[in-house]
Amino acid sequence: MKQPDKTLLEQMAITESDVEYRKSLLSFSAADAAWLVRCRPFIEMKIDALMSEFYRIQTRIPEVARLINDDDTMKRLHDAQSRYILDLFSGRYDLDYTSSRLNIGLVHKRIGVEPKYYLSANHSLKCLLAELIDEAVPEAGARQATLAALDKLLLFDVTLVFETYIRSLISEIGAEKDKSETYARTLEAKVRERTRQLEEMARRDPLTGLLNTRFLHEALEQTIKSARRRSEPVTFVYFDIDDFKKINDTEGHQRGDEVLRVIGDAIRKISRAEDCCFRYGGDEFCIILPNCQEAQAREIYVRRFSELIRGYRQDISLSMGIFQTGPDRYDNPEVVIRHADQRMYEAKKAFKLARQSSDA
Repeated sequence: MKQPDKTLLEQMAITESDVEYRKSLLSFSAADAAWLVRCRPFIEMKIDALMSEFYRIQTRIPEVARLINDDDTMKRLHDAQSRYILDLFSGRYDLDYTSSRLNIGLVHKRIGVEPKYYLSANHSLKCLLAELIDEAVPEAGARQATLAALDKLLLFDVTLVFETYIRSLISEIGAEKDKSETYARTLEAKVRERTRQLEEMARRDPLTGLLNTRFLHEALEQTIKSARRRSEPVTFVYFDIDDFKKINDTEGHQRGDEVLRVIGDAIRKISRAEDCCFRYGGDEFCIILPNCQEAQAREIYVRRFSELIRGYRQDISLSMGIFQTGPDRYDNPEVVIRHADQRMYEAKKAFKLARQSSDA
């Protein structure tokens, strides 16, 4: 069940004792309240004329006049201000009175009344009320006591209004700060994601989507280290496309790029998640196969991979070099690559000899 919203009194932790303490700070006493109550009948009698003069003064200020832009707004303000003035002479300055003053501050903030205009209006009201008190209380001592009481009470009101006004500003600043922090966190997350994407792009060959050779040695070294800890084999596959230059020369480089993309797609289709697949450069490719024996690699890449490629073009053949290191002895990355490269060279040499025989 949703809890009801707290009142301003509750939000600001203002209690009856706090109200009394605030009044004591301004030396506002029961005697002051009594002096104001004596003037209430006269103020009630003059309230309409007082309101007319008050808003005549206020609407001479262009910024205030723009806020009071129609008769309905003027009537609502007239009624609210009349109640406010009569409350000044009510003699009851308790929690209800305090709550109404707090709400005045909140309303002024929400409708955009700047503090300077509120203080100007308060000064005008004080001057108008002083004139009425002069008229209502002819005896000098009583008049002076009543004016002093009014000064204290208006100051009491101003402190409440401004506390609410400032509290609202602080709340807005806090909300904006939260929004800014949320935006900053969102932006940081986007930057991190974009950085990750850029790093991933830097790691990959743009044509085939496979990893590029910048990370080949690093990846192979890490794979061999991990395999040594677990006593597992690592197999390295190195191959290129036979007569790829002929495809570029006779069919054009666009067709050659298409063949390279097909090779890249085929590698991804038959490779495991833990395999690292690279375009080494030109028409050469490398695959690091953790926990894979050479015989398994031949089954995957010599047979299945070649069949997959021939499904795209019958005239494409590949020369492959496959080399296993571990688990009995582990070679360093340079040795592994060199042995695989040598075996690929031998396969390519055999391919050329076979083609020459068939041509003859």
